[in-house]
Amino acid sequence: MADAGVRGGRRGRSPLTLAVLTAIGLALIAGFVSLGVWQLQRRVWKLNLIATVEARLHAPPVAAPPTADKADAYRRVTAEGRFRNDRETFVQAVTERGPGYWVITPLAGPNVTILINRGFVPAEKRQDHSRPDGPVRVTGLVRVTEPGGAFLRSNDPAADCWYSRDVAAIAQAKRLGPVAPYFIDADASPNPGGYPVGGLTVVAFRNSHLSYALTWFALAILTMVGLVILWRRGRD
Repeated sequence: MADAGVRGGRRGRSPLTLAVLTAIGLALIAGFVSLGVWQLQRRVWKLNLIATVEARLHAPPVAAPPTADKADAYRRVTAEGRFRNDRETFVQAVTERGPGYWVITPLAGPNVTILINRGFVPAEKRQDHSRPDGPVRVTGLVRVTEPGGAFLRSNDPAADCWYSRDVAAIAQAKRLGPVAPYFIDADASPNPGGYPVGGLTVVAFRNSHLSYALTWFALAILTMVGLVILWRRGRD
């Protein structure tokens, strides 16, 4: 009688419970595999993006277009005109040279005004840096506007306090009229007196998609192992 009781206590799960758990497990496996495949696709996209940007960084510069979007990011361009130094904007920045500001100056060209990130200045050089007053030619990288502000810090145009290079907001606050919907990061060509310091654009793309994909596939395998164990115990 005692042996029969033990066998009864180890009786497998009911067919309905087993079916429900199996359905849940299969759904999880399908989901994990789909996420893994998606991460592999994202990895291919990211590698293509990195290759495209690398090619742009080493390509000869072209004339700055009147408009640009994300697809044109990091393209090398040149622009000519005169700086409107009386309308420059200082955007807080932290660089390899320490904390300070980006100097954003409108460049009034023959066809369009473009905001130029002339480079970095430390706080003590905010008012003591070069300001060319004649025709200039700028070479640099197309950058996408940065609306709103930075993490936990919103731009305050009324107080002239900026944490991101928001092209539209800066143009409105400085009463520039129509401007190109992007800005240019100036290259490392030296400025008189050494400031602003250009050429500090950080071009780096995080690419962890393979590790993410392997994680999702591992979860799919573990779920499959769990289902196998479930089925075996369900037949006991």
